[in-house]
Amino acid sequence: MQGCGLVQVHLLSNFAVTSLFYVSSLLFNLMKKTQLSTTLTHYNADGSELSELDRRLVERAKKITQTSYAVYSHFHVGAALLLENGEIVCGSNQENAAYPAGTCAERTAIFYANSSRPDVAPVAIAVAAWREEDQEFLDNPISPCGVCRQVLVETEKRYGRPIRVLLYGRNGIFEVETASALLPLRFDSDAL
Repeated sequence: MQGCGLVQVHLLSNFAVTSLFYVSSLLFNLMKKTQLSTTLTHYNADGSELSELDRRLVERAKKITQTSYAVYSHFHVGAALLLENGEIVCGSNQENAAYPAGTCAERTAIFYANSSRPDVAPVAIAVAAWREEDQEFLDNPISPCGVCRQVLVETEKRYGRPIRVLLYGRNGIFEVETASALLPLRFDSDAL
């Protein structure tokens, strides 16, 4: 009887491997590769190639980093959000000992704008960051985290218009024409 059990397990295992191979070969024959890409425009770090309004937006993002509460990461981030009425709303990262309770600079600015001016669409956001150990802005531009990208995409969807993204670094400024380009495989209301 014991041997019979071993044979059954062996046959079941053989069947499972054969089935897995068959399913895998079907999927392999159906698979296609798709390349996703994002286009960045690179500007001089001094902002001389930007419009006056974009230069001001970047400067506001840099300045607001001074208000961040970054006692744990020592990583200070500022975001300046340009609204369609020309107003600039700023936010900085706010940390908490319970890390998930903190919030990023981008979300601080967006949530403040959405709650205080719900009928005014954001049209651009600038982001800048520095580390306490260096006491100067990062060499390369910092990009929004995944959660902030998701919030930016939702905000684009909410207002039905793109949000340009300006990312500041001492080596240059990157511009992305739409926040959605930073999250190509995004989850949004179309999936619900």
